[in-house]
Amino acid sequence: MERSFEQYFRQNRLPHLWCPGCGNGIATKAIVQAIEKKGLDRDKTIIVSGIGCSSRASGYMDFDTLHTAHGRAIPFATGIKLANPELNVVVITGDGDCTAIGGNHFIHGCRRNVDLTVVLFNNNIYGMTGGQASPMTPTGKKATTAPYGAVDPTFDACKLAEAAGATYVARSTAYHVQHLTDMIANGFDNKGFSFIEAMVQCPTAYGRKNKMSDPVELMKWMRDNAVMKAAWDKLPKDKKVGDKFPIGLLYQDTEVDYATAYEHVIEVAGGAGK
Repeated sequence: MERSFEQYFRQNRLPHLWCPGCGNGIATKAIVQAIEKKGLDRDKTIIVSGIGCSSRASGYMDFDTLHTAHGRAIPFATGIKLANPELNVVVITGDGDCTAIGGNHFIHGCRRNVDLTVVLFNNNIYGMTGGQASPMTPTGKKATTAPYGAVDPTFDACKLAEAAGATYVARSTAYHVQHLTDMIANGFDNKGFSFIEAMVQCPTAYGRKNKMSDPVELMKWMRDNAVMKAAWDKLPKDKKVGDKFPIGLLYQDTEVDYATAYEHVIEVAGGAGK
């Protein structure tokens, strides 16, 4: 059986360190399959990650990779893109890494419409650092810092990205593997800030606290609650309740990307070589 995706992984770094049943491996494979689908040049594709379970992915991927500080993947990636706009720059981040300590960087990356493809692995928890509640832990769900259930309202990272200025916003899940791959691949086509939320199961830090420790049951939950965007738009408001959420292309627009805008500044200032 042909497994062409294996060429994109550092075989000497495998097997991975993720917990059994973790969805991060599925999302990571979806990224490399999207890269393969679009025929991106491996020598011109950079993988940047922050800190957390999700950010372990860059260490397994056979590209030029950068494992950065907590919450800082997007500014590092912005620097790479401005230094060499011809590169394909992919950011792998988590719900805590991106929307908590990296929240301002996320907002301003969207605002500037930096030509990055940002894939957020949303496992609803700080998985690596002790199971603390993240900004995307569902209200009422338990964590080590919320033993009686999270009180805070939950961020919708896709709505946040759209409101802040991202020009491609999509969501999928680890259950919908081909769909997730397509959402990431289509994000590569967008010249601007592309944001894809990949919902992944965490049977250990999140699942055990919430009586959902079976990875299969977590994936069935994704299957049963995800609604394709076209169907979601037809649902009456009273049906968009509970755990239901839309997946697919949620928003797309066309705006000048940051590197192109900055090239204009360089030109007006007299050129980089002058």
